[in-house]
Amino acid sequence: MPRGMKVLVTGAGGRIGKIFRRFYRDYYSLRLMYHRTPVEAASNEEVVKADIRDFDSVLKAIKGMEAVVHLAANPKVNAPWNSVLELNIIGTYNVFEAARIAGVKKVVFASSNHACGFAVLESDLVGPDAPIRPDSLYGVSKVFGEALGRYYSDKFGLSVICLRIGACPGLEDPTHLFRELLSGERAHPIYPPEKTVAMWISNRDIAQLIHRSLEANLRFGIFYGVSNNTPRIFDLSETKEKLGYNPQDNAQDYLKQQP
Repeated sequence: MPRGMKVLVTGAGGRIGKIFRRFYRDYYSLRLMYHRTPVEAASNEEVVKADIRDFDSVLKAIKGMEAVVHLAANPKVNAPWNSVLELNIIGTYNVFEAARIAGVKKVVFASSNHACGFAVLESDLVGPDAPIRPDSLYGVSKVFGEALGRYYSDKFGLSVICLRIGACPGLEDPTHLFRELLSGERAHPIYPPEKTVAMWISNRDIAQLIHRSLEANLRFGIFYGVSNNTPRIFDLSETKEKLGYNPQDNAQDYLKQQP
């Protein structure tokens, strides 16, 4: 799609939203959607307040856009059902339905590695044909979003890219985080430390992945999103081939820096 495409970013004040904006705010015409926490916008960014749970406010925010990057959600793996239902399930439905009504052409949906978390726990490499095995209600909500995206693509012709994003801590240098994980000072609620490190994705790689998804001429796809880690838990062959994703970073380079 052309430079200057009008893109609504839901959850623009969250970790990944901030990262994407930092790398691509000069490439796209961004409208930033927030609810409770105000967003500090650059001069070339538009800001709109809307509640993801309220369809009318989402529709108002989405009108006039060409694409949506849907990041808004309760991101906690152990989030309670009511929050998952309101923010991740109803909220995601509101985005897709508003996109359909508003004539938006593309939605990039932030899915998660937790959509197949039990496959991750039992495998050394998870590929495109891995079964759907969510490890939490949060993971279930992401599976719902993927299925909803497939429906809106097949039924209404919307271009939908779902990204099963790995671990994105948002750190420019994750060396200290990796050290804490591998030493047992810090623990992931689901995964062992080696697999958490193997599914790391750097700031510039997650930003590039979203950018490639916006540019891709695809009707529908579900793709894994991690950096070029060795080893890595997810097979990136389809992500590279179909999206043109070219990850720049490798967790192993930071592990080598450890004493």
